[in-house]
Formats: sequence, C-alpha cells, structure tokens
Amino acid sequence: MTDPAELQAEARRFQSDFNSVREAVGRVIVGQQQTVEAALVAIFAGGNVLLEGVPGLGKTELVKALSRVLDLDFRRIQFTPDLMPADIIGTNIMTSDEAGRYRFEFRRGPIFAQLLLADEINRASPKTQSALLETMQEQSVTTGGVIHQLKPPFFVLATQNPIEQEGTYPLPEAQLDRFLFKVTVPFLTRDELNEVVSRTILKTGIELPKLLNGDRIMELRQTLEKVVVTDALRDYACRLVLATHPDSEFATPRVKQFIRWGASPRAAQGLIRAARVRALAEGRAHVAFDDIRHFATEVLQHRMLLNYDGQAENLNISDLVNECVKSLPEVMA
Repeated sequence: MTDPAELQAEARRFQSDFNSVREAVGRVIVGQQQTVEAALVAIFAGGNVLLEGVPGLGKTELVKALSRVLDLDFRRIQFTPDLMPADIIGTNIMTSDEAGRYRFEFRRGPIFAQLLLADEINRASPKTQSALLETMQEQSVTTGGVIHQLKPPFFVLATQNPIEQEGTYPLPEAQLDRFLFKVTVPFLTRDELNEVVSRTILKTGIELPKLLNGDRIMELRQTLEKVVVTDALRDYACRLVLATHPDSEFATPRVKQFIRWGASPRAAQGLIRAARVRALAEGRAHVAFDDIRHFATEVLQHRMLLNYDGQAENLNISDLVNECVKSLPEVMA
C-alpha cells in the first residue's frame, strides 16, 4: 500500500517535470498548446499520436524539440508509395567473416529509435503501414524469426494531410486503434504566424536543455499506476466508450443515426491512462471526471466509423464525441 503523503510528493515531482518540459518545448513551438500537451501526455502514458494537419505547422520541429528536451534518439521516416517494410525495420544481409564463412547479419532500420516521426504515413502502401503495428503495440521488431526489442521509451508521432488525398492509402481501423490520440492541428493565428515569420527573418536560435532521459520517463510511467481511479470514474470512462456505439443505451440520438461502429476497449484504457497523466500534471494523485473528459475527443474520434448517412452529411466525429460527453451523467445507479 502506497503512503498517501509519499504518493502526493511523487505527484508534485511529476508536475514539476511535466511543466518544465512543456515550457521548454513551448519556447520552440509557436502556439499549438493542445498539440504539445497531447504529445507529452502520450509519451508519459506510453501511447502514440496521430497528427492531422496541413504541411508546415511545425510537426517535425515538435518531435525534434521533444527529443532534445527528453534526451531521446530521434528518427524521421518520409512515407512514400514505394517505401517497403524493410526500409523501415531493416533487413538481413549476407556478410563474410575473416575466415571467409558466410552468415546473415541484421542491419537495423530507422525504426530503431525512441522518438519516431512517421511523416505522411497514409502515403505508404498497407503492407508498409503494417510494419509499424508490432512496434507500436509491443515495442519490438520480428524479422527472420528473431525478436528485436526496441529501447524504451518508444513513441510514434505520425502525420497525415487531411486535404491532399491523391495517392494515399487510408489507415486501417486496426492501426488507427494503436494510436492513443488523434489530434487535429489547427492553422496559426495572426499573432502566431507573425512570430514564426519574425523568427525566420531574425534566424533566432533557441538552445534547449536536456531535462529528462529515458530512464526517468520510465520511472514516471510507474508512478501512473499508483494514481487513484475510483469505481465511479472507471465506470464513467466505460460508459463514455459505450456511448459511441449506436446500439448502446448510452448513445445519443445522432450517434444512433450516423455512427456505424463505436470505439474499442482500447479507448476506455486510453481514457484512464491519459486522465492519470493529466491528474499528475496538475499535482494530484487521483483522477477527476474532468481529467477523463479533457482528452475524450483525442481518444475517441479516430475509433468511430460513420455510416453512409454520416458520410453523406459530412459530419465531424468530434462534434458527436462532444455530444456524448455533454449528455452522459457522471454517476448512474
């Protein structure tokens, strides 16, 4: 049994580390507070993030800044239609030793990193996209019958362009379900755009400190397991997921009308994991209802499928998620 005073002290240390990292990354990334927060929460929760936004909004710079502040190994993969799985995970090549004997040697691909930017992931073929499935779920790579473990923590930040769909392959539901969050990256405001252009003109360089490392992140993840989640909060997260299913008693009228299939059980797990990180980031050792609601859109929107009527109406799934959140009571008998 964890001592409450000790747990509260751990929560305050987590809050200090989280805020320091968020502040440091914010010195490089102009605006995009929601995107920065979601990326940090996913890293500490052990999840992955899918960013949807037009090019040029600083997604690459975000991952680079995270890699410097967190002192993690960073790699970037530009997904293209001709990219093959071996280009990502690596391949076995034949080599010879000093005695002239031939043997196979595994040459690691760029996926052997800690922070991986999968740029325009939907431009690669389904076969190549599937090469990420094992790594995103198990943090390992299997090739030639040998399992290679990736160095923890392992985090994938994938991007896709919501406008240009020429020559793209939509991500299958099984892969979308591996992402803890899907975040829609908004365009910059007038002030933010002026700040970006000013930094470009002045060529202002910002040195970022190394605040954490992989070992410290893994320690912080262990703290998450100690955060208190009451039965009522767990049930609320489960009911919120059930509310996305059209045949559920908790579904709203529009969900029943426009949704073909709702979120998976991973969504309920994701709501709790994200809520625990947010609670600790605010210095609390217990989860509140607002913690679960805070990331409901990011956790649920990519796990819900519109039916034909919903597609014809061109509905925004995030609006349906917000309806579920507003209509669902916190406690039920």
